[in-house]
Amino acid sequence: MSGIIGHTMYGVLALRESRARGLPIVPLLERYEPSYLCGAYLGSDVVTMPEAVCVDTGEEVGYATVPLARSPITGGAVRPWMFRFEDREYRPREIFDRFYGRAHLVFGWATADRQHTVPWDHLADFVALTIQDSLTSHPAGDETGDRPVAYLFGWLVHIVGDSLIKSVRPGLRLTLLDGTYTPANRPVQDLVTFHEIGRKQLGIDWKPLLDGLAATPIEPVQLHAMRLTRPRGRLAQCFPNAWSPEDEPLALAVFAENRRYLKPYLARLLPDYDLTDTPDGPQCRAEMSRLAKGWTYAEMVAAAKQADFEGALRQIATTTVDLFEEVLERLPQLGRRS
Repeated sequence: MSGIIGHTMYGVLALRESRARGLPIVPLLERYEPSYLCGAYLGSDVVTMPEAVCVDTGEEVGYATVPLARSPITGGAVRPWMFRFEDREYRPREIFDRFYGRAHLVFGWATADRQHTVPWDHLADFVALTIQDSLTSHPAGDETGDRPVAYLFGWLVHIVGDSLIKSVRPGLRLTLLDGTYTPANRPVQDLVTFHEIGRKQLGIDWKPLLDGLAATPIEPVQLHAMRLTRPRGRLAQCFPNAWSPEDEPLALAVFAENRRYLKPYLARLLPDYDLTDTPDGPQCRAEMSRLAKGWTYAEMVAAAKQADFEGALRQIATTTVDLFEEVLERLPQLGRRS
């Protein structure tokens, strides 16, 4: 599944699974659900920024690192968008290469940094140590301490979901139009998630949910999680490699850009999921059908049912909450903060 719809759904389902298991972290995650869901998206997707600028209108368009040949607004020319910080300009690909692996831990590192990949069987350790370091700075019940914990659990949601859907971690059996994670499959997964599972089954009102996510503040603990501060705490003791404090100012500017651009990006993205009622049933936008190699909405829904797409989402949620439990085993004090 692609982007914010997928990762938000992973977070929603992981929270439901956590409730079903009676995990002690549930009250804290519910109290700070927008920050939890923000962590499930912006905790890792730090290239949430424009890819280009529409030449005709001057508006920022696209999503970073996804090639854009023409403006989605006018169909006209585009020019590359640049991220400006201090006395430098960066293309989104440079930000991706610099920070993406740090945010995803178990995959996505640039070739030169691949030795810093965190093995899957150390993922719970890494997240628990990050949370522990955050807790040592704040007393129980302090929002500035508890809210970052919710964000970090959301961050774990993203890492697990991406690892499974992108087949970095084996085990997810999902074959739709032409595989598991492909450009043609993403509209299918997003539309079915948005309407059939999100709206119809779970009663999600997507706009306020996503608006709330986008409005949450930067969590400085993300710098510690990505090892972009001076080495400190238990995390630095157990994972002494890859600390890059010189990148802290740039990273903070990137986090601010992520939140700035997410709002106009959502305003342009959400209409893409609109359905139109017709005598033959609901139809998706022509562009979404084109991306899905011509499938109609009804064909997308049928294919998702045939492939047990809901089962794949449940598997992602189950695997995520298994990791939640591993983190909680290492941090019994979290039950007292909820």
